[in-house]
Parts: sequence; C-alpha cells; structure tokens
Amino acid sequence: MARTDHPDGIEPVILTVPGLNGSGPSHWQTLWEQSRPDTSRVELGMWATPHRNAWVTKLDQAIRQARWPVVLAAHSLGCLAVAWWAELSGQPYGWPVAGALLVAPADVDRETAPDSLKAFAPSPTTILPFPSILVASSDDPWIEIGHARNLASAWGSHFVDAGPQGHLNAASGIGWWEEGQKLLDRVILASTAAKGRPRPVSEARTILAISGTDAATEHYLG
Repeated sequence: MARTDHPDGIEPVILTVPGLNGSGPSHWQTLWEQSRPDTSRVELGMWATPHRNAWVTKLDQAIRQARWPVVLAAHSLGCLAVAWWAELSGQPYGWPVAGALLVAPADVDRETAPDSLKAFAPSPTTILPFPSILVASSDDPWIEIGHARNLASAWGSHFVDAGPQGHLNAASGIGWWEEGQKLLDRVILASTAAKGRPRPVSEARTILAISGTDAATEHYLG
C-alpha cells in the first residue's frame, strides 16, 4: 500500500485521525486544523459505528493522496486505526508516514470495552515503522495509564505522562493544547531525521526524548 521513494527537503503534512464520534469544534484536532495550513483531517466516516477495515482503508487512501511525507496526529480510537494501518501496510521505515503523535489511545482489549472499541481488538503489538510519541493521562476513563505505557513499549513509542487531564479532549479543557503542539514539533523533528532509513527503537526514542535525557518516559505539566 505504501510508496517507498523519499525525496529529501520536503516538510511533512499533518493528518489528524480522530476517534469514536469524531472531534468536535472545541477539540484540539479541530483547532489545529483551523490554525495550521499544513494540517487536515482524515475523514474516516462511520464515526459512531466504526469498522476497523473501513477505517484502515480510509486512512490508507488519505496517506496515499497526501503530499508526502506525512505525520499523523491521532486521538483515542484513531490511535488504534494508525497502529492497524502500520500493521497491515508493510511500509518501510519512515516513508510515507514519517512520524506520529498518538494521544490518549482507547483500550480496546478490556472486557468492559463497548463493541465499537472491541471491533479494533486485539491491539497490534508490532513496532511502528516511524518515530512516535504516545501521550496519556493518569486519569483517562478510557484507558489505564499502565496499559497506555504497555502500548507505547509494544509500538516503540516514546511515552509521555500528561498527568491527570482526563481523555485529553475538549472536555479536558486543554483548548488548542500548546503542550501537544510542542510534542508534535518533536515528532516532526524526528521524522526529518529518519529519512526513510531503518533505526533501532532506542535511537528513535532518543531523538524524541527531552534534550539531556535518555529516558523512554517523561512527565510534563499540562
């Protein structure tokens, strides 16, 4: 599904990938789309009744139609759509998707998950073929932070603990989410460093980590 050529010197485009029921007018994804000329939404459709294969297909179409390279900014169930796309696409490292910011992934594996989430179970466990940051809240009602940390480990993502901020959505009161913009900038920096070449997960995490540290986990004040 993926294209493999990688011309240097091209700034990535940002594609937002919303979760269940989409993202409303006060959601940070919507606000980014409105304020950043490099950012647009992937219209996955079936927002209230998502189907895994349909969402993965729509995401693949959006990636193939975009000016490459692409950086994904996903929220909630959208993170699982990204992980499943990576599982099924077979893209080489860093191209056409050059990086991803994965925010508050939904827990599709828990027994009490609604059917709309279970349709995406089990969570893929393959390392993502691009640098990524996974950020989660300590009091997110849709995922325990320990499980979010496990997903970050399985996907090779740099993990960020956002503290108690709910589902990191409009209801969290984070608005335009300046901290998220800074995390996105770090993903973009790492994506331009990747240039389509394979690298160890530890190296990708080091690029994404705070300068002067080599930890795979960090905290920030939201």
